[in-house]
Amino acid sequence: MLRVRVETPCRPTESLEKVTRAVRNLFPDLRLESTADRVVGVTDRLDRLREQIRTQRIRDTARRQLLAGRRGDQTTVSLSKQAAFVGVVNFGASTAMGDIRVEIESDDLAAVIDYVAESTVSKDQAVRPHRVQVNRPES
Repeated sequence: MLRVRVETPCRPTESLEKVTRAVRNLFPDLRLESTADRVVGVTDRLDRLREQIRTQRIRDTARRQLLAGRRGDQTTVSLSKQAAFVGVVNFGASTAMGDIRVEIESDDLAAVIDYVAESTVSKDQAVRPHRVQVNRPES
């Protein structure tokens, strides 16, 4: 079971159409329930978000954000609405216009995080300690 809930405010100075477009750029399959001051949607797909994270080469950053927001079987992240409007993923950029809040819930959240933002560090590198060679001056 995968449930993704996306929510963002629509300020009086913003166009509801543009805010909806920003959200749909990253989550095209959303079933939207918009009001005059808020865009809310749910989906069970993270394909576009995953694709953008890979294209932008920010998998490790995305993974850190997803893991940092994890509470049990749910994780929450904030995305920039302005960046999303042009199809770019930008985490944790708090703005006056309000961010896109993304809540991801799953029975197997670890697998979902691996799917969206697979680690770029191999398991061997993660376990193996790094050796540092020190060049000592000759006496």
